[in-house]
Amino acid sequence: MAKKSLIQREQKRKKLEEKYRLIRQSLKKKRKGSSLNPKKNKEIQRKLQSLPRNSAPIRLHRRCLFTGRPKANYRDFGLSGHILREMIHACLLPGATKSSW
Repeated sequence: MAKKSLIQREQKRKKLEEKYRLIRQSLKKKRKGSSLNPKKNKEIQRKLQSLPRNSAPIRLHRRCLFTGRPKANYRDFGLSGHILREMIHACLLPGATKSSW
């Protein structure tokens, strides 16, 4: 189980990202459109950098729904590898089977 402080930090980052998503997207569109004017570009870049650091979507990290583990996550299920394996063995995931060859 991941530390609760790390899970809370991820939730805080997710809220910040949602809050500033539209502002960030509009600034990026403006920056892309004003590629000919370097002064305007620098001003837009300064505004982008003034946004909170944790509001950037790149800082979000996928975590396992059950354990909060940040590594070896499968996007399709939202689970870490070992939890996914245990659930497949217990037949809790429909359509997923343990492969053997």
